[in-house]
Amino acid sequence: MSYTVAIVGRPNVGKSTFFNRLLEQRKAIVDDVSGVTRDRQYGISEWCGKTFNVIDTGGFVPDSVDIFETEIRKQVKIAIDEADAIIFMVDVATGITDLDNSMAALLRRSKKPVYLTVNKVDNGQRELEASEFYSLGIDTIYTISSISGTGTGELLDALTAPVPMDKTDEEGSVNEIPKFAIIGQPNVGKSSLLNALIGQERTIVSEIAGTTRDTIHTHYNLYNKEFVLIDTAGIRKKSKDKDDLEFYSIIRAIKAMDEADVCLLVIDADKGITAQDVTIFGLAARKGKGIVILVNKWDLVTKETNTARDYEKRLKEKIAPFTDVPIIFISVIEKTRIFKAIEIGLEVYESKSRRIATSKLNEVMLKAIEHYRAPVVRGHIVKIKFVTQLPTHVPSFAFFTNFPDDIKMPYKNYLENQLRSNFNFKGVPVRIFFRKK
Repeated sequence: MSYTVAIVGRPNVGKSTFFNRLLEQRKAIVDDVSGVTRDRQYGISEWCGKTFNVIDTGGFVPDSVDIFETEIRKQVKIAIDEADAIIFMVDVATGITDLDNSMAALLRRSKKPVYLTVNKVDNGQRELEASEFYSLGIDTIYTISSISGTGTGELLDALTAPVPMDKTDEEGSVNEIPKFAIIGQPNVGKSSLLNALIGQERTIVSEIAGTTRDTIHTHYNLYNKEFVLIDTAGIRKKSKDKDDLEFYSIIRAIKAMDEADVCLLVIDADKGITAQDVTIFGLAARKGKGIVILVNKWDLVTKETNTARDYEKRLKEKIAPFTDVPIIFISVIEKTRIFKAIEIGLEVYESKSRRIATSKLNEVMLKAIEHYRAPVVRGHIVKIKFVTQLPTHVPSFAFFTNFPDDIKMPYKNYLENQLRSNFNFKGVPVRIFFRKK
């Protein structure tokens, strides 16, 4: 299930601080100057075994003519439109402002569940002062402190109540049809690829970016291959605004990813992989999806001896550290290598559900560990005695060791590379855990 939460509110109430707390990282820029979050930030959060998407929006100013604030206003409205639930954040230190009233009026019209969250409540006095926010007309209020984390548990319990628990058991998914999501920026050829594969004009294709309004599911059953293709929308509404298009396309890509097993990330050969594509790529990897990168419009590129090799090298530098990903150069117009893209996608799907026998895993990996041992920590020799694959949707491996907390990233990367080179997990994120033996 795809569940998306948007954090909205006027400038400088602590939205980005709370967003960083949910993601457990400093992704959004936090500053005392209002309007620092001009773009949206996207991430994935997990609470008590439940995972959901989070969008951090810029501060909402309803009637400003400032160009940035006008953009933010549009994007906040899109976030409200696309989210399943909304955290409306206000600031107890300032009290209710006209901006809060305008925001509340907008949210009351949205019919989405709204969680009114009073921030900066870090003592008993402020807890009492928070009750004035009931006058905004939203039934329940949650008092929190974004900085210290006080009160966030109660809010997250309520917020994630509709979200199902993450399934970790692979059983029951064996006979499912593979689902491929076609994702990427507007106007890179996603719909054209879908039409070329199924041999009919299923979606509207035009030079105007964003003509695909919704995600479109197509059941493909030809040439002994069966799968579902999900064409992700650019957007729902036509807009002259490039930023809005990108925002819609990202939210839609995130939602399609939740449904998919493998993501086919289409990029324009001429423009290369953009920052937005890298964001989408990172989210897909974090969600544990298989990934294939399709470089479309390759027929328009002037070729020399090593053009494809050099292009692939530059592309991998941008998506590092997860570079073990198939990259296929295609032309949808000329139907070059589009069926190869599906072949590779099916291989990635197989790799994603691969189970390795524990005996084989130990035979190979203990030899690799013997060949290159983990560095000595504080005079202690780190020993890894046993490896097993965990029963999860994403290939995950537990290494049992005497010092699980002391194994550093370079050695973890070495183990991942060994798993990849010996068992072929191309295009699939691999997760490694160290446990006390």
